[in-house]
Amino acid sequence: MRIRAAVINERGGAFAIEEVDLDAPQPTEVLVRMVASGICQTDLHARDGYFPIPAPAVVGHEGVGVVESVGSGVRSVRPGDRVVMVSPSCGECENCRADHSTYCMKLPGLKMNGVRADGSSTLHRGGQKLGGAFFQQSSLASHALATERNVVKVSADVDLEVLASMPCGVSTGAGAAINVLAARPGLSFAVLGTGAVGLAGLMAAKDAGCAPIVAVDIKPNRLALARELGATHTLDGNDPDLVGELREITAGRGVQAILDTTAVPEMVKRSVDALAMLGVYCLVGSARGGVEASFEMRVLQYGRTIRGCIQGDGRPHAFIPELIARYRAGRFPMDRLVTRYAFADVNRAAADLESGRTIKPVVCIPQEA
Repeated sequence: MRIRAAVINERGGAFAIEEVDLDAPQPTEVLVRMVASGICQTDLHARDGYFPIPAPAVVGHEGVGVVESVGSGVRSVRPGDRVVMVSPSCGECENCRADHSTYCMKLPGLKMNGVRADGSSTLHRGGQKLGGAFFQQSSLASHALATERNVVKVSADVDLEVLASMPCGVSTGAGAAINVLAARPGLSFAVLGTGAVGLAGLMAAKDAGCAPIVAVDIKPNRLALARELGATHTLDGNDPDLVGELREITAGRGVQAILDTTAVPEMVKRSVDALAMLGVYCLVGSARGGVEASFEMRVLQYGRTIRGCIQGDGRPHAFIPELIARYRAGRFPMDRLVTRYAFADVNRAAADLESGRTIKPVVCIPQEA
C-alpha cells in the first residue's frame, strides 16, 4: 500500500516526508494506522549512524495507533483495536521462554537490521528497498507493520498521543526504577539526566515513596520540572563536588539507587563512587560502540551492584497497562513530559529534543497523512 513516511535519505540527514510503499501484513503481522509516534535519542542515534540500519531508512519505535488489518495467524488483536507498539522479541529463544522478552537473544537484529526476522523488506520506494522494520515497526509514518508480539492493546479512554511517550522512554525509566532498583519507601534515589527516561524514573520513585530523591542535570529548566515532579534535591551535573553533595544529602551513607541515563563516562565514575553499601547503579543511557568507563575495583566491595537494563526490564504486555493505571490514578503524570508536533514538523521535534528544549516530543500523524 502507498503511505507517507519520514525518510532519512542519508546518515545524519534530515527527515523528509515522502510517499513510499509498505508491504501487506504477513501471517503474524499487524498493520497499524498511526496516530502518533514518540521520538527519543534512539531514533536520532539511528539517523546519525550509531546503529546498522541502512539508509535510506524509516525509523520510529514509539508508535501508537489503530489496527487496520491483521495477518491470518494473529489472534490477540483485531481491526479497530487501539495499540501501543513496543520493543520486539522472537518468542522462541531461551530468554523469551523465561519471560524475559526485553532480553531476547535476537533483539539487536530485530531492532536494527532494517528488515523482518526472515530478512525481507517491509518498505520500498520506486523499486528500491528501504531500511524499515526499525524495532519491527518504523512508526514515523502514516501506517506501520508490527508483529503480534510487539503490540499491546489499550483501552479507548486514554489519549493515544500521551501514550506515545511510553513504549521506550517512559517505560524504560519507570521500569528501571521499579523492576531493577526496587523503588520503595525510604530508599535514597538519584537520577542522572532528567530527560523523559530520567523523569519517568523519578516519577516512579516518588510514587513508590523513595526519599530523598535527587535529580542531576546541567539544564535549569529540566531541574525545575524535576522539582515539580517530586525531586527533593536538584544538583548541577557540572559540580566538581557532585559525589560529596550526594553523600551529604544522604547523611554520608551514599545513594542506595542510582539511575544513569547519560552514558557519560565521567558521570559513570562519579555516580558509582557515590553508591551506598549494597547500593545499585543502573545504566540505561546508550553510547557509541567503543566508549569505555572506568572505576576503582574497590567500589564493588560492600555489596555494591553495577548493571544495565533494556526497556526497563519489564514485561510490556503487563507493564504498559500498569503504568496506564498509575497515570489514570494521577500517580504518574507522564503527560507533563509531552510536547506535540505536527508530522510536517518532525525535524523541529528532533532539534528540540537535541537542544533540551523539549522533554518528550510526540509527532502527531493525521489520518490523511
